[in-house]
Amino acid sequence: MTRRRTILIGMAAGLLWAALVILFGRTATVGFVPLPIVVPVATVLPGLVLAAIIGRIAQRRFFDDALIDGDRPPEASGAEIDRRVLLNTVEQCVLALLLWPFVAYTLGGSLVLVMSAAFALARIAFWIGYHISPPIRAFGFAATFYTTVLAALWALVVWVI
Repeated sequence: MTRRRTILIGMAAGLLWAALVILFGRTATVGFVPLPIVVPVATVLPGLVLAAIIGRIAQRRFFDDALIDGDRPPEASGAEIDRRVLLNTVEQCVLALLLWPFVAYTLGGSLVLVMSAAFALARIAFWIGYHISPPIRAFGFAATFYTTVLAALWALVVWVI
């Protein structure tokens, strides 16, 4: 299978994941969390995944004499892949922090809480997929990105109408 085909399949699976997360999240009742604290509660799981990635990079640096002083890891090494995963996860977290409050306000807090769990699972899939083979990371990327963007677009439509 070609790299582009693998990526396309991962992106399509991520889009399906996003649609299912949003549809389930709209009908789910995830306890009562007052709207003003939904987003802070929802950021805990993504924050824990981010902490795990940072911790793994720190562990790699501590046990590798070539990395202990903070040098950039060799291309295509496990440490370099973790650095890329960290960068992309930070980007995805910033996007979520900018859009999830509006989604929670417009479509409901339960959706954002479900999106939080889905985000954490998708980021772990991205991380594992990247280590297996870079094209396999497409599912984790798409599942995270599409869920946030589609929910925000839906919230915008609901808000405008």
